Amino acid sequence: MKIYRFRVLVLLIALLATLLAGCSAGAGTQEIDKPEKPLVVLEWTGYEVTEYPQFFEPFTEKHGDKLNDYVTVSVFGDDAEAFAKVQSGFKPDLMHPCSSWWGLYVGAGLVQPLDVSRIAGWNNIPEAFREQAKFNGEYYFMPWDWYYEAMLVRADLVPQMPTSLQDLWNPMYAGHVAIWDNGEVSFATAALAFGLDPFNTTPEQDAFVKQKLIEIKPNLLTYWLDYTQAVELSASGDAWIIASAWQDTWSILKDEGYDVIYQEPKEGYLAGMCGYGIGTNNTNLDLTYEFLNAANDPHSMANFTNEYWYGAANFAANEFIDEGAAELLRLDDFDTVLKNIRFYQPLTAERRDQLSDLWNEVKAAP
Repeated sequence: MKIYRFRVLVLLIALLATLLAGCSAGAGTQEIDKPEKPLVVLEWTGYEVTEYPQFFEPFTEKHGDKLNDYVTVSVFGDDAEAFAKVQSGFKPDLMHPCSSWWGLYVGAGLVQPLDVSRIAGWNNIPEAFREQAKFNGEYYFMPWDWYYEAMLVRADLVPQMPTSLQDLWNPMYAGHVAIWDNGEVSFATAALAFGLDPFNTTPEQDAFVKQKLIEIKPNLLTYWLDYTQAVELSASGDAWIIASAWQDTWSILKDEGYDVIYQEPKEGYLAGMCGYGIGTNNTNLDLTYEFLNAANDPHSMANFTNEYWYGAANFAANEFIDEGAAELLRLDDFDTVLKNIRFYQPLTAERRDQLSDLWNEVKAAP
């Protein structure tokens, strides 16, 4: 009995001391864990942790209203902008480029290898995704989001449903096709349409693809610049077919009641993947891996997919994804889909310049 009372007394004293410390210096306890400076994340517009906390739930729930002490975001609109920003001397702790740019970051020494043993659920990311993040035997990026590119079709307007990328050149759609104002993507689309490997072409094949991109001009309504314009062009009825459209474009129009089809071409999907890399100068690795684990959390990933209908790289999230998004992504048959996907491949700086020059020549041609 004495021992019991003694233990109770000790517990009461300890509890009282904790309460007093909490009242007099509660904020101080949190300040010990506060980093000297917040993580700087170079992020796509629309993905910001400060604006979309549900995409990073364990991190944002833990840090709550003090989130800005732990993370800050610098946004970019496309990969070219992000890479130029980092190359010019901006030093983010984390960055979120897409896979065709990953090799440039690694080659320029802008990212450090990942310690994948610190990433919970790493093996729930399909090997086909993980291997794209491997350079020189080490992983440099954590795949996070992936997407298809397909033909977004106004089913109520087209005289006939297109089934092939070659249909983009069919005169029956003259004046009602919009393709993306992106040299890399439009080159890959045209190459795939005419039976070429988009990522392994000869100079003669490059010239052939260039000519095809010029020949499509009578069918073009315009070149679309971003997904908001793609939505507007389809909603207006001016564009019957949006080439290289993403899932979010379809979901927005579908929600607004438009009769749109997200049409997989018979050639298969072109697809992309994006993910997080750690900046070379980042030394706050504990907080960095806390952020990465929150991003890779299945519920965080499902929240992202349910918002934008892009795929979650961590397939443990699939059970929490809304039925409509799962159906569009064809998650129940993904192994079969994977066999017909052409993921964008890393490009050298030289090849990227070649495609940029080719695209400028295409647009300048009559």
